Amino acid sequence: MLSQQYQENIDTLLKKIQEAEAIVVGGAAGMTEAAGLSSYKTDENFLKYFGKFADKYGIKNIFEGFYYPFSSSEERWAFLSTDIKFIYEAEAGRPYLDLVQLLQGKDYFIVTTNQDSQFSKVFPEEKVSPIQGDMRYFQCGSRCHDQVYFNKEQVENMYANIEGTRIPTELIPLCPKCGHEMEPWVRSYVFLEGTSYRNELTKYNEYLLKNKDKKVLFLELGVGTMTPMFIKEPFWNMTYSWPDVYYITINPKDALLPRELKDKGLAIHEDIALVLQDAVNEKAKRHADIE
Repeated sequence: MLSQQYQENIDTLLKKIQEAEAIVVGGAAGMTEAAGLSSYKTDENFLKYFGKFADKYGIKNIFEGFYYPFSSSEERWAFLSTDIKFIYEAEAGRPYLDLVQLLQGKDYFIVTTNQDSQFSKVFPEEKVSPIQGDMRYFQCGSRCHDQVYFNKEQVENMYANIEGTRIPTELIPLCPKCGHEMEPWVRSYVFLEGTSYRNELTKYNEYLLKNKDKKVLFLELGVGTMTPMFIKEPFWNMTYSWPDVYYITINPKDALLPRELKDKGLAIHEDIALVLQDAVNEKAKRHADIE
């Protein structure tokens, strides 16, 4: 039996989605966690793909492995190619599929700091801006030129040739222009903020400008406090200053609602997967009752 407060939260979520003329979704690590694709846990997926790295180096999760100081590029790229292979193979998580159902028929746009392409597996690329990069692309590690490269073929080749925890030296991805080692195109000290990055920001900003005077819902899913400047704080600022806006944040830990937004927002302190699933079920039930 759902509590009255929880049911009211589901009702408000569905009502605001239905009323909105434009919906801006902000998705971060909490969405991936809710989908069971954690970068921070020693779970079944981690042990399946990265067990040999855990055994040899004591690495406890994907996030730790990404920043681990491997002693050679051959070892580092063995880990990275495994990481990216996992990203390509992972099916879209249930929360993402439920979000598709909730946004059906609505005008929406998605901005995400996730780099795992989960949103792009279920939503059109033109409606998604991964503003912190995308693991499916490589860039030159020295940023010698302004281009990112789709990496599926290279990753498949590296992964297929891993021996123990190393790849052959000749498979280390190198820049076709300067010969420097490539890097995943994700936020780092060498992150390439070139044309591809600016295109993602432009898509997002154009959508905001086009809809700022409409009835807008900002729907924040799994955004924490590690990098609030990319989604959380802009959502707060726009909710405060735009005329006809509502803000909903869903996060079991970091669903924060500033007191200035108490009349224009809702914080749902629950598991994202559960909330989205219950909202989909409630939407289907109401639709069936109407018929």
